[in-house]
Amino acid sequence: MSQPQIFDPKAPQALPLSEEARILTPIDVGNNKLELLAPAKNAEYGMEAILHGADAVYIGGPAFGARYSAGNTVADIARLCEFAHRYNAQVFVAINTTMTDDELDIAEKLIWELYEAGADALIIQDMGILKLNIPPIALHASTQMDNRTPEKAAFLEQVGFSQVVLARELTLPQIRAVAKNTKMQLEFFIHGAICVSYSGLCNISHSYTGRSANRGECSQMCRLPCNMSTRQGEVIVENEHLLSPKDNNQTDNLEALIDAGVRSFKIEGRLKDLSYVKNITAHYRQELDKIIARRPELSNMSHGRTEHTFTPNPDKSFNRGKTDYFVNDRSYGLSDFQTPKYMGEEVGTVASIGKGFFTVDSEMTFNNADGLGYFIEDHKKKQISDQKTEGLRVNRADGNKLFVNDLPKSLKVGMKLYRNHDHEFEALLAKPSGKRIIEVGMALNTTDNGFALTVDDYFGTAVTVETEFEHQAAKDSERALSTLNKQLGKLGSTDFTLKQLTTNGVEQFFMPAGVLNGLRRDAIAALEAKRIENYVRPKAWQRNDDAVYPTNSLSFLDNVANQRARDFYTEHGVIHIEDAYELNKVVDDAPLMVTRHCLRYNFNLCPKEVPNIKAEPLTIEIGNDTLKLVFDCVKCEMMVVSDNKQVKK
Repeated sequence: MSQPQIFDPKAPQALPLSEEARILTPIDVGNNKLELLAPAKNAEYGMEAILHGADAVYIGGPAFGARYSAGNTVADIARLCEFAHRYNAQVFVAINTTMTDDELDIAEKLIWELYEAGADALIIQDMGILKLNIPPIALHASTQMDNRTPEKAAFLEQVGFSQVVLARELTLPQIRAVAKNTKMQLEFFIHGAICVSYSGLCNISHSYTGRSANRGECSQMCRLPCNMSTRQGEVIVENEHLLSPKDNNQTDNLEALIDAGVRSFKIEGRLKDLSYVKNITAHYRQELDKIIARRPELSNMSHGRTEHTFTPNPDKSFNRGKTDYFVNDRSYGLSDFQTPKYMGEEVGTVASIGKGFFTVDSEMTFNNADGLGYFIEDHKKKQISDQKTEGLRVNRADGNKLFVNDLPKSLKVGMKLYRNHDHEFEALLAKPSGKRIIEVGMALNTTDNGFALTVDDYFGTAVTVETEFEHQAAKDSERALSTLNKQLGKLGSTDFTLKQLTTNGVEQFFMPAGVLNGLRRDAIAALEAKRIENYVRPKAWQRNDDAVYPTNSLSFLDNVANQRARDFYTEHGVIHIEDAYELNKVVDDAPLMVTRHCLRYNFNLCPKEVPNIKAEPLTIEIGNDTLKLVFDCVKCEMMVVSDNKQVKK
C-alpha cells in the first residue's frame, strides 16, 4: 500500500535531470513567485486542486470556454473564488473562444458578473473583448492566440494583458527571448494533452464536422488513424495515428523553464477526472517545492504547504505516453503512432496462460479490479481502424497469478502488459487525499482585565483578541506552560498549525482550558476573516491605444470573427484582415492545420537530416478523405492542406 508522503523542504534533494538551468544565467523577470496552475472542470475539482497544491485554477464559465462541455454557473465560480482566496490562491475564468458580434454583447454582461463573483482574471482569445465596456479585471492571453514571438508578447503587454500563455511548441531559447521582451507573467503548459497544431491554427474539425476548435467544440480528428502516401500513390505507412502526439510532461525541465523566465506552470485537463487533477497537481507541487527548497529566492504564489495521503505518480493517471515536445528542441518520439489511448505504466510480460488465469513476469504488486491492457497484432492493416489494443479487468490477484472472467483469446505468452487502472491507487484518491496548512505564530500577553492572544500568519496578517479573566498565580508554571501549548495548539479542524508560541510570562498565571479554547477559537475566526478582507485581486494593466500590431496583415488563421475584433486590429495598424475560417469564406486550398510536428522528420524523409533524399510531396488519408501535406522547411513546419471541397457550409 502507498504510504502518505509529506514533503520535507529541509531534507536533501537531488538535482534536477535537466542541466539547462545550470548552464544559462536565469532570466530576471522581476518576480520570483511561482504559480502552479491547475484545471478545474467544476468548483469541486478546483477546490481539490487547491488543497493538493495549486496556486491558481482555471475554469470555464457558463459560455465561451474552449472546452464546450466544461461550463459552470457564475454562482459556482463565486463559491470557488471564496474558497481559493482563503489561501491567497487565484481563479482564472476561460472565455477563450472566438465570438460573433451578438455573442460579444452577451459576453460583456457575463464578464461583469464574473468580476462581481470574485474572479481574478479572464483568459481570452477574441480581441473584440477589448472593445467592450468591461470591469478592471486582469486579462490573460489564451494560447489560442498563437503566442510565439517576442514582438507579439510586447504588443499584448501594451494593450493590457498581464499574463500570456505561450505556445507549447517553444524551445527554451525562444521562451528566454520572449521573457527578455515583456514584463507580463509567462505561462507555459507543463503537463497533459498536446494539440498537434499550433493552438488557434487548426480548422480541420470545422472543415469536416462543422465543429470548431476555436469555438470549443473540437472533434479531435487528429486522434484518428491515418494512411500516408506519396502523391504518386506509394504507401509509406498504414493505419497509424500520425497526427496524435504523446502527452506533455515537463517534470525534468521545470528548473530550466524557471530560469528561462516562466513563472506560471499550467496543467492541461479541464475534461479530466478528479483523480487526475489530484495526482498531477500533487506531483508538480512536490517537484516545484523541491526547487524552492534549494533556491531561497523562489517562493510559491499562494499560502501554506500541502500534505498528501498518497505518493503522486503521473504515470498512473491518463496519459498517451510522455514527451517534453520541443522544449529541448526537435527530437524523435514525440508521437506514439500505435494508439492515442491511455495504455498505462508497463508492468511486465505474460509468463503463462491457464484456464481462467494467467501469470505475469513482474515485480509489481497487483490488486483485485486492476485494469490491464496490451497491444495485439493488427491483421487488417489496409483498413483504417483502431483495433490494436485490448484490455481486461482482474477479478482476483493472487500475487502474480491473475484470475479473469472471460480471458481474451488475443492474450498471448510474451506480450507486454500495461496497467491503466491501479485500483488501490485510485481508491486512495477517491478519499480525502490532500490538505493545505498555513503556519501561524501565537503570542500571549496580559491585559489590565485579563489576557490577549495575537495570531500572525507570517504573510502580513495578524489579529489580536482579548478575554477578561482574573489574574491568578499558577500553582505549577511548568504545568501551566504545557496547558498553554496543548490548548492553543489544537488547530486540527482548521487550515492552521502552530509554528511558534510566545507566552511572555503568562505561564505564571492560571488559565483554564475552557478560557484558552475560547480565546483560540475567537482568534482563529478573526484571522480567517481578516485574511479574506486583506485579499487583493490582481489589477488590470493599463492599455496603450497607440500600440502597433507586429504585422499589417491578418489571414483567416488569425481568427477575426466579428466587427469589434476587426476594429481593434485596424486601430492598431493592421491594414488587411481576412475573416476567420468559421465564417466559411475560404474557397482556395487552405492549411487546415499548421504544426511543428513533421512527418518527414519522423519517417527519416527530411532532406535537412538525411543526405541525398528527395523532398517527396505527401498525402494522408483520414477515413475516406485525402489531405495534402505541405512542408515549410525554412520554418521547420508542416501544413495539412485541404482542397476545400469538403468544407461544410
